[in-house]
Amino acid sequence: MTTSTRGTGKVSAVLVLEDGRIFRGRAYGAVGETFGEAVFSTGMTGYQETLTDPSYDRQIVVATAPQIGNTGWNDEDDESDRIWVSGYVVRDPARIPSNWRSARPLDEELARQGVVGISGIDTRALTRHLRERGSMRSGIFSGEALAPDAELAARVQAQPQMKGASLYEEVATKEAYVVPAVGEKKFTVAAIDLGIKGMTPHRMAERGIEVHVLPATATEEDVYAVAPDGVFFSNGPGDPATAEGPVALMTAVLKRKTPLFGICFGNQILGRALGFGTYKLKYGHRGINQPVQDRTTGKVEVTAHNHGFAVDAPLDKASETPFGRAEVSHVCLNDNVVEGLQLLDQPAFSVQYHPEAAAGPHDAAYLFDRFVSLMTAEGAQRA
Repeated sequence: MTTSTRGTGKVSAVLVLEDGRIFRGRAYGAVGETFGEAVFSTGMTGYQETLTDPSYDRQIVVATAPQIGNTGWNDEDDESDRIWVSGYVVRDPARIPSNWRSARPLDEELARQGVVGISGIDTRALTRHLRERGSMRSGIFSGEALAPDAELAARVQAQPQMKGASLYEEVATKEAYVVPAVGEKKFTVAAIDLGIKGMTPHRMAERGIEVHVLPATATEEDVYAVAPDGVFFSNGPGDPATAEGPVALMTAVLKRKTPLFGICFGNQILGRALGFGTYKLKYGHRGINQPVQDRTTGKVEVTAHNHGFAVDAPLDKASETPFGRAEVSHVCLNDNVVEGLQLLDQPAFSVQYHPEAAAGPHDAAYLFDRFVSLMTAEGAQRA
């Protein structure tokens, strides 16, 4: 429940964590109440892209950068048609936005979309708490939603866990649509929307790809009705262990040996289709400054992340799968989490992070070129 009232900075607000920790501050954005998994994002810029990323569905995002809102809100940088975060936590909101593209202040947009937030709390202490205890259920309360601490804690603890949550269908498009190629059309790609960001099909379109974005419920027949040269599985929210439909669809694509590329949730779906398990990370990877090594080249990339689950696959050897040999192609240098998979005997690969990186960095943009190379090679073989 939220209201559309805009926090004035004088309205009291509290953030309540499921383990009983409470942070007191001021309302920011809409006034009311909201619930979600508390997670932190380490990016110092790109908050608009973060807030509109469908992968943040049902999450309360804590900005670790001390000041947020300096560039306001514009009408060009959204990654989808709405804000998806359940709530927003900032330490020091900018009083006056300053950017030539700014159309309105950030807190005004949060209030307009009914997103409850809190400001003026020690986000460094909160981030350290989440790193030590792990991401957890939480709630933000302000205005008439305020109540005794014990009552608010009970309401938080009554919320569902993120583990086991099936969310990708609620954020995906309901109708198929097409993003035309920029310039000469070279390929057609069927993109399965599990929570796709707007910049992703744009990055493909820049490379001469006509992208048919299909709903998460798309069937094998729907995919091959567009005569794709390749198939793409997008990012998305929730627990990949619940995604039986996408796993079945990816299995069908792998059986046809169509060039395949997946990112984030799509990487987890590929892992499951190959027979690997998935698991929930303690506090996840979120931000635009995560170091990943491409093991096929040895190059280290600074990358954009937003995920709380990962693939459980061996790092030290290739694995036998129903579709030939598979290996871990990318690894996070912070904690050795699997960040990419590739098949060695047919054209399919995935990464756990976001190579479209609208807010930067752009070290991983080559992955779209790698996808083009797979489709080019497959087309040459067929010719």
